[in-house]
This record gives sequence, structure tokens and C-alpha cells, in this order.
Amino acid sequence: MPIPFDLLAMFSGSLVGFVLGLIGGGGSILAVPLLVYVVGVKSPHVAIGTSAVAVALSALAGLIGHARQNKVKWPCALVFAGAGVVGAAVGSTLGKTFNGQHLLLLFGILMVVIASFMVFKKKDDGDPEVCLNKNTARSLLPLLLLYGAGVGLLSGFFGIGGGFLVVPGLMAATDMPLIFAIGSSLVSVVAFGCTTAFIYTLSGLVDWPLAAWFIGGGIVGGVFGHRLATTLAPHKSHLTHVFALIIAVVGSYVIVRGWENLSG
Repeated sequence: MPIPFDLLAMFSGSLVGFVLGLIGGGGSILAVPLLVYVVGVKSPHVAIGTSAVAVALSALAGLIGHARQNKVKWPCALVFAGAGVVGAAVGSTLGKTFNGQHLLLLFGILMVVIASFMVFKKKDDGDPEVCLNKNTARSLLPLLLLYGAGVGLLSGFFGIGGGFLVVPGLMAATDMPLIFAIGSSLVSVVAFGCTTAFIYTLSGLVDWPLAAWFIGGGIVGGVFGHRLATTLAPHKSHLTHVFALIIAVVGSYVIVRGWENLSG
């Protein structure tokens, strides 16, 4: 007996919400493959548009939890997100014109590259006191704008919330610790997701009933993911490796399936 569509959507959403709550990013990386290969959405573009809606709202729920614990560097996060929204609008417009199967294959390759970056980056705790203000603007602002625009462009092109890119992007631009980058990244995930969802909605590429089931599961999963993130916060290297492992495994699967679809 086949599993009902709504249960598959809720289950997939709960996994995405859990990962978003745990690592701030990676949820949308999982969302597109889950919608295509588990839920059974036929069009990669509809999966991208629908995931953008679901991930943006799930990320908003996660952001509230991190903000309550003062794990969001608001000035840095808002500047990064603002630059990224411009990039996401351009990227999502380009992404809609790209072949869906090629898009998935490139998506998987990008995931593996980012996972490698997270594992092999220099080990350091970062600066927990970093803050964007008039004294640090000259050094921090250009990097935040540059990284934000670049991450937003990729986020929009691949139809992802972009948290798995935002986290290392924020760390590279500001040297903030991972736990702050996770909380701050959710500002961008919400902003990028809303921008991409709007662009795809204009083309009728969002399945709203599916998004509703997905979001319902995501809210539940996000609660448990956030609790685990709080527990793992003192163990920064463990959290980094969890982040990288999830991205690498799913990315490898997407590459294999994308290659099979193109070859078949």
C-alpha cells in the first residue's frame, strides 16, 4: 500500500525543519531532493519553487528560537541578507531558464564542494564579539556585501534558502563563531527563500497545498533540531562535521541520480 502523499510531505518537511533548526542551513538542500525523489514531484522547477516557500517559513520559526538566545548578529545578518536578496532575484530569474536535470546535477556538485570547504577550513573558534558598527564598517561592510550578493545569486539560481552557503559566507566575512553564523544565517534563509518563491510564483511554479504539508512537518522538526543545536553548541567541531556530512551525503546522492537521469 503506497504511503499517502500528505504523510510523505510532512515527513520530508520534518527532516528539513530538523536540519534547519540544527545547523541553520542545509534544509533547502534537502528539500529539493526530498520533493523530487521521496514525495514524487515531477518537475524540478516546481520542487524548487515549493521548497523556497516551505524553507523560508520554516527558517523563520528557527530564527525566532535563535534570536531569543541572542545567537543572531543582527547588523551583520541584515546587511548580508540585503545584498543577497538582490543576488537571489537575479539568480532565480536565470535558474528558471536552465534545464531542470542539469540544475540538479550542478546542485549536487556545489553541495559536495561546500561540504569539503567546511571540513578542511582552518579550525578556530572565531570572534564572538564581532559587530558591524561605525568603527568596523570599513573592514566588514565590503566583505558582507560581496559575500552576500554572491551567496544570494547562487541561492536564487539553485532555488535554495542558501543557509549552507550563508553560514561559511558569514564566517569568512566576519570571523564570527559557527553558532552565531547559524543563527544569523536564518535571516538570509528567510529573505532569499521569499525572494525566490516570489519569482517562481509569478511563473506558477509553486504547489501551495504541498507547501502547506511540508511547512507543518518543518515546524515540528525545527523544534527538535534547535534543541539539539543548543546541546551541541559547546562542541563546535562536532556541529561543523554534522553540517558537512549531511551536505556531502545528500549532494552525492543528487549527483548520482542527476547523472542517471541525464544518461538514461
